[in-house]
Amino acid sequence: MANQFKFNPGFIVLFSFFLLISSVVFSQTGSSNKRIVKDSKLAKSEFIATDKLMTTLFDNAYAYVIFPNVGKGGLGVGGASGKGAVYQRGKLIGTAQLTQITIGFQAGGQSYREVIFFESENDLDRFKENNIELSAQASAVAVTEGAAGNAKYKDGVMIFSQTKGGLMYEASIGGQTFKFRPL
Repeated sequence: MANQFKFNPGFIVLFSFFLLISSVVFSQTGSSNKRIVKDSKLAKSEFIATDKLMTTLFDNAYAYVIFPNVGKGGLGVGGASGKGAVYQRGKLIGTAQLTQITIGFQAGGQSYREVIFFESENDLDRFKENNIELSAQASAVAVTEGAAGNAKYKDGVMIFSQTKGGLMYEASIGGQTFKFRPL
């Protein structure tokens, strides 16, 4: 009878992953649009406080989406999730859901904020039609003082992220996908 309950590391990892992903997703689902917009405004001010040059990006971008609270975690397999507010020429036009799945060497958890700038109407339309998928962290610039000064659009988008807390060791592959919802 003692052999019935063998330690299975694969099960532990898989169970931990689903527990982590469900906690990230469920922590986001209770957010109302008002809260997302309020948090997005605060995140924008935090981005600008860290790098004053971002003011120009916010002012000149055709559109942008701010994900103020993204939760990320993993152990071998990882995921992230967050909700954000979408602005076109400074006017709120909708909300968006960010989902990320990664695989590879990774352990830990962290929270961060992310802003994606769109260069043109065509780029925003691709996002609205859920036709933009970004490789995980491949093109995101960490917000530090002066980082926005040398940033360039790539395929019509420019991405900045800012860690809020936690610790994540990561060498993984995967991608972010998005779902847009108009107001």
